[in-house]
Order: sequence, then structure tokens, then C-alpha cells
Amino acid sequence: MLKQRVLSAIVLVPLVAIPAWLGGWWFTALVALMTALAAWELCQLLGKTGDEPLVYLGVPLAALLVLEGGLPPSPERLQLLLVAAVLIGLTVMLFRQTTHPGNDWLLTLGAAVYVGVTMRFVALLRGLPSGLGWVVVAALVTWITDSGAYFIGRSFGRHKLWPRVSPKKTWEGLFGGLAVGTLSAAILTPFLIPGLTWVHGIVIGVVIGVVGPLGDLSESVFKRQVGAKDSSNLIPGHGGFFDRIDSFFFVGPAVYILALVFALIG
Repeated sequence: MLKQRVLSAIVLVPLVAIPAWLGGWWFTALVALMTALAAWELCQLLGKTGDEPLVYLGVPLAALLVLEGGLPPSPERLQLLLVAAVLIGLTVMLFRQTTHPGNDWLLTLGAAVYVGVTMRFVALLRGLPSGLGWVVVAALVTWITDSGAYFIGRSFGRHKLWPRVSPKKTWEGLFGGLAVGTLSAAILTPFLIPGLTWVHGIVIGVVIGVVGPLGDLSESVFKRQVGAKDSSNLIPGHGGFFDRIDSFFFVGPAVYILALVFALIG
């Protein structure tokens, strides 16, 4: 398992790092692709309850919600995209010969909006001034926090964090991950984001350390509902894309807001 995880990481890191470095549509397209795969996996999970989400609608909608963010800002365009998805989904629902067509429609839109709207902010983050630095800090601190929580929880964890949702997570792991993530953010931020200091880094680290686990726990709710360990086996040793990017559903919007607040207050 460990060998598979390492080999997968060796392959994936350049595939993510190069578009992130290039920015623009390269990075937006990468985020849209990962979002589409995560939406497909989520629809597959939701389908195990007996309902049948419209994968052919949910997956493109999730990707389009990210891609639309790469165009010049237009609230009307985003609204029209969402309205079109709602109306098309309702129209398709009328002709579906399934047990719960209404559930299928709601699950489709819920899955697409959940992963599409949140991951959209990861792509938007790259377009900000010093966007590459923001993306790198967000990604590294999220992964460091997650890894710290895993190893510290495994070594010292005694008190369960949320056993109904994720039996293996502990409070010791949560606070341990928060500590190492905040420390890493305080170190990395001044070097990667011009104009920010270690104090800004602490704020970034604390925010990521708090909201990142919420994304992980939210994904666990879906998996436990259907008794699944991983969202898929698309990434050997890592599960699926939904497993790998779940923290960013919360981290992306939160860090984007922080970037705007820091720019506003100078």
C-alpha cells in the first residue's frame, strides 16, 4: 500500500505542479478535470443508496462551474448556468423511469454544486496577485495538516473526535495537525506570498487547520452512508479524487476569502 501511494504521488505531483506553475487556463482546466472526476465519484456513491443521480448532467455541470470562473467575471452568466442546469434536470426528470426521479434530480444538483462551486475558488485563487504562492501555501499547509493529524493521531490518539462519522479520527490528531500546519504556514507564507508576514501565516494555518478537517469529515458522511472505504480506486493507494481533494472543498473558499481580506486591510 505504501509503495503504491508513493508511486502515485510521484506521478501526480508533476501533473499538478506544472499547470499550477503555468496558471491561467492550464490550472483552471486541471481543477475542472479533478472536479469532474470527484463529481463522478460522488454520484457513484450516492447511487449506492438505490437512487440514480444523472451523472451525464452532474459531471459536466461541476466542471463548468469551475471553467466559468476562468472567464471575465459575470454574475449573470453564473446564474444562467445554474438556472439552465435546474431546468434541464427537471425536464429530464419528467422522462425518467426510475423509482425516485425527484431524488435523482436533487442528488445530481447537490453533488455538482457541492464540488463545483467550492473547487471553483481553488482556480480563482490562482488568478489573484501572488496567486501561485497562495495556491502553494494552501496546498502544502493542507497536506501537512492532514499528514500531521494522521501520524500524531495514530501515535497518541486516545479520544475519538467524531466516531459516528469517522471512527479513526481523534482530538489529539486534530490539534496535532493544527499545530504543525500552523507552524508550516508561519514559515512558508512570508517566502511564498510577498507582503505577508508570519503573523498572516499563523492566521492562514489556523483557518486551514479548522476548515480542512470539515471537508474530510463531510466526505466521510457520504462514504459511511453507503459503507464505502474509498470513493473509487482511480488513484492506486489513495482511493479516488474525491478522497484526495475533500479538504479543498472548504479550504479553497476559506483561503480565497482570507486573501481578499488581507488585500483589503493591507
